[in-house]
Amino acid sequence: MSESKSESKPDKKPHRVSARLPRGFADRGPAELAATRDMLDTIRKVYERYGFEAVETPAFEYTDALGKFLPDQDRPNEGVFSLQDDDEQWLSLRYDLTAPLARFVAENFDRLPKPYRSYRAGWVFRNEKPGPGRFRQFMQFDADTVGSGSVAADAEICMMAADTLEALGIARGDYVIKVNNRKVLDGVMEAIGLAGDENAGRRLTVLRAIDKLDRLGVEGVRLLLGPGRKDDSGDFTKGAGLNEEQVQRLLLFTGWGEPTGAERAVSVNKLRLDSFERAVGESSSGLAGHAELVELREYCKCSGYDDRIIIDPSVVRGLEYYTGPVFEAELTFEIPGDDGKPVRFGSVGGGGRYDGLVSRFRGEKVPATGFSIGVSRLAAALQKLGKLASAEPVGPVVVVPRTAALAPHCMRLVQQLRDDESLRALPGFAAEMYLGGGSFKGGLRYADKRRCVVAIMIGESEIEAGKAVVKDLIEGTEQAKAIETNAEYRAQRLAQFEATEAELPAAIREILARHSA
Repeated sequence: MSESKSESKPDKKPHRVSARLPRGFADRGPAELAATRDMLDTIRKVYERYGFEAVETPAFEYTDALGKFLPDQDRPNEGVFSLQDDDEQWLSLRYDLTAPLARFVAENFDRLPKPYRSYRAGWVFRNEKPGPGRFRQFMQFDADTVGSGSVAADAEICMMAADTLEALGIARGDYVIKVNNRKVLDGVMEAIGLAGDENAGRRLTVLRAIDKLDRLGVEGVRLLLGPGRKDDSGDFTKGAGLNEEQVQRLLLFTGWGEPTGAERAVSVNKLRLDSFERAVGESSSGLAGHAELVELREYCKCSGYDDRIIIDPSVVRGLEYYTGPVFEAELTFEIPGDDGKPVRFGSVGGGGRYDGLVSRFRGEKVPATGFSIGVSRLAAALQKLGKLASAEPVGPVVVVPRTAALAPHCMRLVQQLRDDESLRALPGFAAEMYLGGGSFKGGLRYADKRRCVVAIMIGESEIEAGKAVVKDLIEGTEQAKAIETNAEYRAQRLAQFEATEAELPAAIREILARHSA
């Protein structure tokens, strides 16, 4: 019996998957990667100059190890990206780099020197609503001192943050390191009736609201301290439920204004320390925080940083685990806003003392302090200042065979170039063979797309003569602008010459040097 038409029909084409980038994530090209690499290397050198050593922790941690400061500890996938492994243990992508460090120190406590000074860079992940400039994956670069309760450790972190910004090209006066103390804030909370464990949730809401002063302004924060706030998308954020008197006292505490320049920092520091002492009243916690700020200021002053590190009541840091001094690195120069009006660039990093985080694992107090740089945000600032290389890196020297049969000869030649000591000494030197098939035209088109400076072409006649054709692609492009026809272009053999294999390294060095000046 013959097959029916329906039975003989070929299977439908497989479904084509749509190529789409998940919201809140970003692809990065060679220019951004190269610029970021240079930036991270500069930060690393400053951190190492202060005696910090590198450590790396994995992207995943057990969810309970990340700590109670997460947005919602009762729902593991709120705020963090989580999954269960085959042992039904909850794992989460790290929310920051500090909690994984606390786990690492606790797990290796006996073998590590104390204080333990370390730095680490890596991606962190937030399962939150993405928006303009707000990503679900971004990079941080942290430095922490674990095992010292001295205020000197906090002062040193602040000084290192200042040195880091200057090493990256941000001029003194275009940034400020702002310092506050959570104990002072606790004293103010006590003064407005929010002390005690029963008010822990409201205190956290208050701190997170104040932390948004730069972004939302006074009126936005006023709503978050009171009944709540609806954003432009219609999403509602529940407020702390404070009355008007409590709200006003908090806003007065945080709204004493910013310094107009580094020359005012010294007098501003004294003014604010005096104000803090009055604001905390008889609170023992508040008075202890005030004393720590006085000591921190003295360390900064005697080391020559008093004009760059200022006391500022608006710094609260949103996470719950800070226990003492808290810091914020803010860029003070202005950029055009969305409406064309000048706005400050704002915060590019922050941190503080977190004496209770490691103790979650060990049951004993282990003091710690640290600082975290938001790499992407700082890179954007450096680009605005023209301090971040934006050009894509120069491509490799490309050896192009005329036919596939010549590929083995060209592969040998490429390897000789890679092994040549004089070429390897050149920054960023690389060499490759064109793998797209035997065609000079295709190889040169590929070299242009790779931003190559030099192409080497090998045909049968070149092999017989023991030579290669060297082409200066940049000079060739310039000369081609004066050529009117394809025939004339082919006849001119622009910016190219022959060289023996022994002469190739010197010829390549000369062309690269000419275009790197």
